[in-house]
Amino acid sequence: RFLTSDCRSPSLPLRAGAMSRPRPVVLSGPSGAGKSTLLKRLMKEHEGVFGFSVSHTTRSPRPGEEDGKDYHFTSREAMREGIDKGDFIENAEFSGNMYGTSKAAVEDVQSRNLICILDVDIQGVRRIKETDLNPIFISIQPPSMETLEKRLRDRQTETEESLQKRLEAARIDMELSQEPGMFDVVIINDDLERAYEELKEILDEEIKKVQEAKS
Repeated sequence: RFLTSDCRSPSLPLRAGAMSRPRPVVLSGPSGAGKSTLLKRLMKEHEGVFGFSVSHTTRSPRPGEEDGKDYHFTSREAMREGIDKGDFIENAEFSGNMYGTSKAAVEDVQSRNLICILDVDIQGVRRIKETDLNPIFISIQPPSMETLEKRLRDRQTETEESLQKRLEAARIDMELSQEPGMFDVVIINDDLERAYEELKEILDEEIKKVQEAKS
């Protein structure tokens, strides 16, 4: 189920020894597909193996979110300045807020010889493909739009307007995820256990690399 693609360009130079490091993982998929649930379980069951690349955002923190842990919360001005300086691997705008992955956030995880997880949208996937990061691209998708809408409504965290925006973004995401070569693998999350086992199997080789390096 793996497709290989050459993702090299001079925009993000590889450092000495980078080839022996575990490959980063780009995880994408619409809100409500189950990415966060799968990620949390993966990181809990494999403690000391994964490191989460903490994204930057200009949106306000939600209840319970911590700066530097869930996101780096920043101003639009500061983020624009960082983008202009080339500090970001990818960035995107959604519902009036900016989001992005900084080079420093990825390098921080990689320097600890951990598998760096990047949770990005489909725009971010396209931008990362232009770098030499060479990650494993994984898409987590819901079984249907109806299932996704029910999951989002059950959360009760959205206004009707923001819900409709998320659903429209999800339609585009689901369509683009089927493009040949866009992802190494697409996991349909219609059964959480099965989806988790699929995810683990895809990452098994990289997990073993980290575990062997630590033993």
